[in-house]
Amino acid sequence: MKILELLLIMMLSLWANDGKVLFTKHCASCHTPFIPMLKLKENFLDHNNSLLKLKAPTLNQLSYRLKQRIGDPKGDEELHRMEVSAFMSDYVYNPDKDKSVCLEEVLSQFKTMPSLKGKVSEEELESIGEYLYDFEKEVVKAKGVKFEGFKAALQRAKKENKLIMIESMTSTCHFCRKMEREVMIEPQVVEAIEKDFIPVAIDVNKHSLPLGLKVEATPSFIFIDTHKNIIMNIPGAWAKNDFLELLKEAKSHSKDRK
Repeated sequence: MKILELLLIMMLSLWANDGKVLFTKHCASCHTPFIPMLKLKENFLDHNNSLLKLKAPTLNQLSYRLKQRIGDPKGDEELHRMEVSAFMSDYVYNPDKDKSVCLEEVLSQFKTMPSLKGKVSEEELESIGEYLYDFEKEVVKAKGVKFEGFKAALQRAKKENKLIMIESMTSTCHFCRKMEREVMIEPQVVEAIEKDFIPVAIDVNKHSLPLGLKVEATPSFIFIDTHKNIIMNIPGAWAKNDFLELLKEAKSHSKDRK
């Protein structure tokens, strides 16, 4: 069984690598791979695409929207992959705005794409689909906040004289995902956390919070000093600037306690 799982992982990895090459060949002339979500919101909601002048939705937009709108995102992942890939293949061969998964304010800025029937094979689309499915998750992993386990975080916090920031979350929490893909990936936020905090993410559906901590909502952000004192325990999803102020407040409260 483990051998089969390893072979599957290797095959998915190869498909993803091929998918990136094929995406660049067939799609990158119109679809920009990645632009931060806050910049995309500003572009479409405030400037009607005049800020970025995009030709088509970005890959991170498509990756997220397809996985949310097609099939069951909370069901079996392999089945979901096939559903997303099948939808994408059908759309690329038979484009129709009425079938689009994009938000209206995004869709209204673009013309319907031309059909790629005869230009991209089904096998190529399968590889592109694998790359597309994982793209947003991989971008968040590469560009977002890097989390640690609590025990390792406590050791680092003592060594580096930093606060621990625990994000209490769940994998199915909409607002946790919103924070992850919109705020915790912003360079200014990542830099602020790396400078003064050791971040820990705990899925409360799978693990108990340390130190007997409790939360009433997800996400919640709990700030702890090196002596395991609770500095702040704040629930909610935050806009970028508000979250930066929250980090400043936690740091300030920590200094007041010394």
